[in-house]
Amino acid sequence: MHASAPGKIILCGEHAVVYGRPAIAIPLNDVRARVSIIPGAPGSGVCFDAPDLRRRWLITSAPHDPLSELTLAILRRFGVQRMPDIEIAITSDIPIASGMGSGAAIATAIVRALASAYGRNLSAAEVSALVYESEQRFHGTPSGIDNTVIAYEQAIWFQRRSEPPHQIEPIAIAEPFTLLIGDTGVRSATRLPVGEVRRRWQEDPIRYEALFDAVADVVYQARRALAEGDRAALGPLLDRNQALLEEIGVSSPELERLIAAARSAGARGAKLSGGGWGGVMIALVEPETAQQVRQALQAAGATRVLETIVQAAA
Repeated sequence: MHASAPGKIILCGEHAVVYGRPAIAIPLNDVRARVSIIPGAPGSGVCFDAPDLRRRWLITSAPHDPLSELTLAILRRFGVQRMPDIEIAITSDIPIASGMGSGAAIATAIVRALASAYGRNLSAAEVSALVYESEQRFHGTPSGIDNTVIAYEQAIWFQRRSEPPHQIEPIAIAEPFTLLIGDTGVRSATRLPVGEVRRRWQEDPIRYEALFDAVADVVYQARRALAEGDRAALGPLLDRNQALLEEIGVSSPELERLIAAARSAGARGAKLSGGGWGGVMIALVEPETAQQVRQALQAAGATRVLETIVQAAA
């Protein structure tokens, strides 16, 4: 049995979203995690093989691993009484610890593959809820963005409320557009820049609230540009969001080098995506400029460059 799930990126609104402003997140249909379930040796139980994570483990030897717990929860949900003898093979195009939803994508692919193996038809809402529970075990208090975007494979508008449930709704995309994703190769746990922004906000709340309001204005304009299919407007909005993220203090020299290279090579706009201080950046490109922007990113030090087409959505 085989299944897959996309990665995701924040198109605009990161960091400000923590403080009640909206963000737009989109699935990366061409950048995916894949899971295959194959029969194992009799008596072997459940074995995970994840070469991209450089891990191989038995569910019995690591029962509290988030993926082990997720698998056990699904087997219980399906009424499986005896531990099956299967191997869960995991591969992924999605860079780890890059803000691209690697963990949620792998979890979604596991849920889908197990559902297929046991002949169960789970709705996107059921898959999302199972993955959210897994994200809670791993992250504590996840926003709900990753599991929703990835399970529904749909662009969403997300806004945190003081009390859950948060506002999560699909958004319209009138015309498809192409993004390049440049990986700096620098890994930074999201909690570090998030914690530093909180410290700065506490020290200077007036300045940071104004920055977050400016980010929110960009996000509202970006939603309008997506709904109207206006790529010419979307590019400068990404640039504006990047300038604000630099003021907020979450960019880095590696990110800015890639962003500058993309713009110089013809990208309509470019910005970091995710927590910052490393990780990835995104560039809005036209099909005819994608190759030269890709080459510029590689020349500027990108450890890899991924390409995805964001599809139109009603």
